[in-house]
Amino acid sequence: MCRFILILFLLVIIVVAFFWWKPEAGGTNSDVVPVILWHGMGDTCCAPFSLGAIMSLIVEQTKGGYVRSVEIDGNIVMDWQSGFFLHPNDQVDYVCKELLKDEKLSRGYNAIGFSQGGQFLRAVAQRCPQPPMRTLITLGGQHQGVFGLPMCPTLSAKSCEYISELLTTAVYTTKVQEDLVQATYWHDPIMENRYRLGSTFLADINNEVYLNTFYIENLNKLKKFVMVKFLNDTIVQPKESQWFEFYTNGQDKLITPLKDSRVYTNLGLDKMDNAGKLVFLGVEGNHLSISKAWFIKNLVPLLLEK
Repeated sequence: MCRFILILFLLVIIVVAFFWWKPEAGGTNSDVVPVILWHGMGDTCCAPFSLGAIMSLIVEQTKGGYVRSVEIDGNIVMDWQSGFFLHPNDQVDYVCKELLKDEKLSRGYNAIGFSQGGQFLRAVAQRCPQPPMRTLITLGGQHQGVFGLPMCPTLSAKSCEYISELLTTAVYTTKVQEDLVQATYWHDPIMENRYRLGSTFLADINNEVYLNTFYIENLNKLKKFVMVKFLNDTIVQPKESQWFEFYTNGQDKLITPLKDSRVYTNLGLDKMDNAGKLVFLGVEGNHLSISKAWFIKNLVPLLLEK
């Protein structure tokens, strides 16, 4: 009961903060490419202590550029819940339709995904070429999935234990894949075939089910694909997934370099690499621990490119 009250209290704080200070998407500076943000698990689109602050920072640094932070179902509570319980395919479909309706994005936009929002935005790039995504930046994105439970800071210990049990015993069952977002990018390297056949999201967008040339074509339309890895990450396991690397099949110790992996060619990353479109950035710190100064120095220039 105490844990339930604590979670409810956190939700109330988020809702109050959202309505007390909801940042404007803002932007009259049409000379700057618009920016789309997608938050990670346990976060929301616009809370002033998280993505709301990032929105304001980008507007300030781009001198009034248009910034929009994805809010699933147009409701902050639903937006928060979607990070855990709304299948990524449904979320991506919703976002694609919303972006297509936004006239300010018609000539293209840049995108920044935080944690799982990174692979979700990559799915947008691959599945929805209109409006065109220009540069995709992922901060701590789990492009090859995860194999290990994060510290789960937004949930109670009991809930974390429950999720862990689901992931280790029934992660690829239809029920769990439908009901738990994190199950859809759980990548078991010891049972690769089970992962490829059972994953209802990650295996598809990584072209591990069948070779979808539409995904390759659309991803290669990006001007740049920037992947930021947090070098001291304790949330994403393995942290190399943030640079599209993962455990070698059959074990969970050795990492296969990106260029030696099947996804490198199956998704057309080799073509992007040869064209100089892949950018790998490393930053000291734990998951999403990024300073304002680092953001301004390393990412803002990418947003200002014509």
